[in-house]
Amino acid sequence: MFDSRREPNTDCAAYPRWLGDIGGTNARFGWQTEPGGRIDDVLVLPCAEFDSLADAGRTYLKRTGKAAPACAAFGIANPVFGDAIAMTNHHWKFSVSELRDSLGLQRLVMVNDFAALALALPTLPNDAVRQVGPGQRAPHAAIGILGPGTGMGVSGLLPVGHQNKWLPLSGEGGHVTLAATNDWEFEVISQLRQRYGHVSLERVVSGLGVVDLYHAICDLKGTGGREVVTAAQVLERANAEPGSSANDALELFCAFLGDAAGNLALTLGARGGIFIGGGIVPRLGERFDQSLFRARFEAKGRFKNYLAEIPTLVIESRVSPALYGASHALDLGVW
Repeated sequence: MFDSRREPNTDCAAYPRWLGDIGGTNARFGWQTEPGGRIDDVLVLPCAEFDSLADAGRTYLKRTGKAAPACAAFGIANPVFGDAIAMTNHHWKFSVSELRDSLGLQRLVMVNDFAALALALPTLPNDAVRQVGPGQRAPHAAIGILGPGTGMGVSGLLPVGHQNKWLPLSGEGGHVTLAATNDWEFEVISQLRQRYGHVSLERVVSGLGVVDLYHAICDLKGTGGREVVTAAQVLERANAEPGSSANDALELFCAFLGDAAGNLALTLGARGGIFIGGGIVPRLGERFDQSLFRARFEAKGRFKNYLAEIPTLVIESRVSPALYGASHALDLGVW
């Protein structure tokens, strides 16, 4: 997290708040007028249509007819270590302080998008999630969050005492090394390794990755498929041809995501649940529920029973929860 203030005493709780969730494909903006209030005037802008985040931000203000408020907070799909930001899955590069001044703000907080999403989890309404598999959330226990979008985001939320206070984690778990559990998966990963060298989780379990996964399977089978260039096309082909390489790609996608979710649950001791965010899994619908995801989540040998008690929940929210999490980040100060 990086907290950029024009003046040191800028009011941390100032309203209204301009909030953002900046991904590699879309920039989502919204407006919150009071503490705990709903987020209105949500607008989704394709990143590719703008030369910079500043341009996208000014477009939002112009289209909604708003003047820049004193405070804003943006979650972004990128590590946030300081003032300089260079996005991993998009070409935008900028200084947070210069962006603050360009947009006419007094204070701008920039936070990793999945850390922002993690901050929103304790207040996420029940109708915004769908549980896949068994398990029950333990109170005052760590929570995990991961999800494929343009890339792969991973974070967690740790309880601080028993006062409903939480500490979000900012990491880059999407770039951990992908592991095979059988010979077929080893062949697929080896095919990808020839192209990329290191094969991370994000190389396969993401919007960009599922296309590479599909191409790798096609190459191994000696079939075509290079005309497929988007995740939506892979899903469309899988639905149209149940026995196709596209279907195989989605099965592996769900299995690898289950492996990663189980690893995260064990690493964090996330008895408070594992949440699945991002824009891809909700589009899979029943296919995801019937996939290998949950079986692979639990397939950890002696700790199968431990994981069987942890619920896995898909986030299905109309408004990006990361926008609410970005608002919470304004109240946290530096962490």
